[in-house]
Amino acid sequence: KWWKGELGPYSLAEVTAPKIVQARDKLTRQEVRGGGERSAGSVNRYLAALSHVYSIASREWGWVEQSPMRKVGRLTEPTGRVRFLSDDERSALLETCKENDEGFLYPIVVIALSTGARQGEILNLRWSDVDLERKVMRLEKTKNRERRALPLAGVALEEITRLSKVRRIDTDLVFPHVDGTRHFLLRGPWEAAVKKAGIEDFRFHDLRHSAASYLAMNGATLAEIAEILGHKTLQMVKRYSHLTEQHTSKVVSKMNAAIFGEARQ
Repeated sequence: KWWKGELGPYSLAEVTAPKIVQARDKLTRQEVRGGGERSAGSVNRYLAALSHVYSIASREWGWVEQSPMRKVGRLTEPTGRVRFLSDDERSALLETCKENDEGFLYPIVVIALSTGARQGEILNLRWSDVDLERKVMRLEKTKNRERRALPLAGVALEEITRLSKVRRIDTDLVFPHVDGTRHFLLRGPWEAAVKKAGIEDFRFHDLRHSAASYLAMNGATLAEIAEILGHKTLQMVKRYSHLTEQHTSKVVSKMNAAIFGEARQ
């Protein structure tokens, strides 16, 4: 819609790379809701949408010989945010979540920390997606539109099992709203719990970062983390690489000891 407003009046022949760059720079300077300029990542998503349009127009429809987007640069994005809960923060948050009267906040947070699933993936979870016998939950509605299965273990499995025994029969949602027609409204209870726990600068999505960080610190490889989180490439999980260094060092030391024997101190 935004590109249509900027480039809609022009013919395909009139839309050149410099004209797109001019529009890109305008987009960058636009103030977003809440104040401040649009982020580099957001601008790049806009550019990706336009690039896809031109790819179809060129490759499938033959409307243009070559996409002008080939000459349009992307903005440099900052390193992804990695904010994860310390042991004390995690304990405080889980305690406050247990106190929620509606009873869903605690299991939702536990599942997020245990599996690294996204907020929408958890809230849209249905009982038909949960296999307690195999101890797994299948995610049908994921960000990249690919099905993903996540193992349920420990407290997460206990909570899902507990909820299965008292589930409502008028809805298939695991975490239904009181009216049963939609999922549990998370925002209010979540923000209240974070505030009560005294945790600053922490969003629900950071539970996903926390899960990935815990995996890295407990020996998971970047490939394993990417598979669990549902990323198609390793690029998105490289932000956790520094957390795997200690484990990698131990693996290398163990290998060297097996080959050359224990080093003399």
